Amino acid sequence: MQRVHVLIEGSITGVGFRFFVQRNASILNIKGWIKNIDTNKIEAVFEGQEQDIKKILDICKEGPSLSYVKTIKVKEEQFEGLTKFEVK
Repeated sequence: MQRVHVLIEGSITGVGFRFFVQRNASILNIKGWIKNIDTNKIEAVFEGQEQDIKKILDICKEGPSLSYVKTIKVKEEQFEGLTKFEVK
């Protein structure tokens, strides 16, 4: 199991980005959370199988159709065993 802390920057607020990620995290059985931290920044934590973490990061790079992702910074952290995925 793997845990990553992610900072995403770009035109990603007000376009359904967080709910797009939540929907895909649910499909991939990824636990964690996602929240806006600024008008053009989102912070997220993902926990799950390594291959599923790679998939959700690729999904974040693409984003929903109205978004533009400029950068993604990923930092691996110690796995905690979260039980759900939530939008904060």
